[in-house]
Amino acid sequence: MKILVINGPNLNMLGIREPDHYGRETYADLVAKIQTHCDAKGVEVSFCQSNHEGDLVDEIQGAYGTADGIVINPGAYTHTSVAILDAVKSVGIPTVEVHISKVEEREDFRQVSYVRLACVKTITGHGTDGYLEAIDYLVEGR
Repeated sequence: MKILVINGPNLNMLGIREPDHYGRETYADLVAKIQTHCDAKGVEVSFCQSNHEGDLVDEIQGAYGTADGIVINPGAYTHTSVAILDAVKSVGIPTVEVHISKVEEREDFRQVSYVRLACVKTITGHGTDGYLEAIDYLVEGR
């Protein structure tokens, strides 16, 4: 099984940006944690992080025909990007939306997720372990 893990804007700043919401793990820590988890499960994993919406769309489109699942934390694009929604819809790859913090308990504008409309599952508020839960969900065949 091949899984693509996509992280949107500011996730490269994990450990620095608002640690009360996102924790102290760095982006490198997150990638290592996911890689170790996938290695133990025999899952091939690749990673993308970008602060640019078009790059994320390109990664999603590039997964067509090559990835069996996508785990995506679109960051702030969660609440604004119809382009990312359309990309996920167009490739038809089972996708799980992940958020480190409990977005449902945060600001009003964070209550809308366009991307969620194309996802098979959403995991929020489980810290970076939410990524592992998303991978397990995809591996276990939903």
